Amino acid sequence: MRGRPATVALAAVLVLVVGVGAVLVGRYVWLAVTDPASAQCADPAPVLGEQRTAATHREQDVAFTCEGVRLAGTIYFPTAPGPHPGVVWVHGAGEAERLGFGGQLVPGLVQAGVAVLSYDKRGVGQSGGDCCPGDQGRFNLLTADVQGAVRTLRAQNGIIPDKVGLVGASQAGWIAPRAANDTQAAFVALASAPTVSERIANLYERLAGGEKGQLSRDEISRRLRQAGPSGYDPLPDLQRMTMPGLWLFGSADDKTPVDESVAVLDQVKSEGHDTTVRVFPGAGHGLLDVPPTAPDAPTTLISWIGQHVA
Repeated sequence: MRGRPATVALAAVLVLVVGVGAVLVGRYVWLAVTDPASAQCADPAPVLGEQRTAATHREQDVAFTCEGVRLAGTIYFPTAPGPHPGVVWVHGAGEAERLGFGGQLVPGLVQAGVAVLSYDKRGVGQSGGDCCPGDQGRFNLLTADVQGAVRTLRAQNGIIPDKVGLVGASQAGWIAPRAANDTQAAFVALASAPTVSERIANLYERLAGGEKGQLSRDEISRRLRQAGPSGYDPLPDLQRMTMPGLWLFGSADDKTPVDESVAVLDQVKSEGHDTTVRVFPGAGHGLLDVPPTAPDAPTTLISWIGQHVA
């Protein structure tokens, strides 16, 4: 206890000397400590709950551990005998719980013969830890959690291990490619997911939302080019991908810079990668929401996955 007053005094001096800068430094030091670059989940040690049978599917709760945190989720299985391909859902931003058996996505995948694992994000619902490092541009722990989920699903009876892929939306664009490379996932299928650097996407969201007044799309693009890439950049992970990838976008997305993201994917495709892009005219960010901003988006994704796991 004797060290505490000295620590408080030192913190006070730092704030007096450098003002807000000290607060910012402290915040990012805390983030670095709680989101280590070495984060991995090679041995998630899954624990299964009791399996439940419904008219259209089977489901089973599961818990697994990554970087000292227990994560809780549910696996949705087709009723037909296995083995089955599978997908792991990769969350977007914010405090997100596991997907339920609703909307078009999960039932559509299960009816297509694909098992789905979704879990409460770190620090949300029944999962431990602190949420949400990705909202501050720190994706290491979230990527490790996806690794653990992939390995958990692969370990289940009735799953084809080399046909487990990743599905996600929005912020998943900065998580899924690296997690897919780390686990050699079968495929990546994403909706409204940026492929530009993290701070460029954040700048786009502010400009498209009117923070600097009503700007034309050309003017927004000019400002993005002027700012240049900064923060986490997924391009190296996209270029490392050896598995096929699908990206769905809505042309009216005010959170993800579609033109710039498509340009990155065009570059990756020109380098020989198996990359498919579909843009839905007039659709907004929530392509996989309930209801989706483009009615055909979930079925397009499900159909593409079916073709790649057949």
